[in-house]
Amino acid sequence: MKKIAYIEIDTHAEIAQNFMELMKGSEKFSVDYYFSEKILKQIGKHQVNLFVTESSVLLDQLKSKEYEMVIIGTVHRYFNIFERITAQFNTSVIVHNLNFTKISRFQLLNNILRDDFSYRLKLLLKEGLLSAPEVYHKAKNLLVLDENLGNEKLKFLPLFFNKCHPKKASETFTVVIPGTVSQQRRDYISVLKKIQNFQTDVQIIFLGKAAGKELEWLKNFEKVQPENIEVQYFTEKVPPSVFDKWMKSADVLWCPLQNDTSFFSNPEIYGKTKMSGNIGDAIKYGKPALFPENYAGKYPFIFPEKSDIEEQLHSCSHSVICDFQEKFSKENVRKGLEEILNSLLKT
Repeated sequence: MKKIAYIEIDTHAEIAQNFMELMKGSEKFSVDYYFSEKILKQIGKHQVNLFVTESSVLLDQLKSKEYEMVIIGTVHRYFNIFERITAQFNTSVIVHNLNFTKISRFQLLNNILRDDFSYRLKLLLKEGLLSAPEVYHKAKNLLVLDENLGNEKLKFLPLFFNKCHPKKASETFTVVIPGTVSQQRRDYISVLKKIQNFQTDVQIIFLGKAAGKELEWLKNFEKVQPENIEVQYFTEKVPPSVFDKWMKSADVLWCPLQNDTSFFSNPEIYGKTKMSGNIGDAIKYGKPALFPENYAGKYPFIFPEKSDIEEQLHSCSHSVICDFQEKFSKENVRKGLEEILNSLLKT
């Protein structure tokens, strides 16, 4: 069996968990997992091939064993450590912001002053921020989780699979908008303007923490909302069990993404340089999803938003657009993942 190490010490716990579930019982690969306490708490699993780690001891832990490949799940911190790992091991890095991989040291220095100054200064002084370009340069492979972003330089790593059966019919038509309620990432102003003109009975779930001006918008909307519209939102981080409940109850997902976003004050574009987590949500829960008309990524379960949004939400919820349990079954995705891992070891 080929031996691999998978590292996640920052964010994206669910992606790490997907990798674990897919690789469990694999007859071709043996995987050791190196997770921080933060990630371990979110995953909540203990097993013999899972090791608690932190940046200061990670390199020594890896050196104590012989791995044919190391996969780093997130490179948004600890650049000095990851630069050393990419220099010493056959390393593949999962990329979440493509433009960030091309950023120069000068741009990194300049962006420190733009936002989160104290945090970014810590990254510079203690975590080797200026090593970020070298991490991506020295990595043997750069991986993306959205097949629309893959090319010769960016290898598609299939990790999202369907985990839920279709929803049973119910009287309440439920539209779920998953994600933190932030105008910076999604156009909630447009959503509130559109739903106030809905004529049918609709339950709208803003499935993410709302705070600040966005919370005020929702509170103000409650005061004037039509009788046929029921709105629910959350003022604290949504527990996984609650998130799971509402996603299973959804007839359709509404994903009003802003076209332009940023990471580390560097511009990124959803569907072109950055994947939306809502893609993984739709696959996991087997739901059709409405995305902005200009969203570049193409999937059989994505519907480009049209002018009559109310009618479209109802119509696409009844469309047979993708056999999630076939195309995105755990076995099919595992097979694809093992094929990609094999190819990475040959490059």
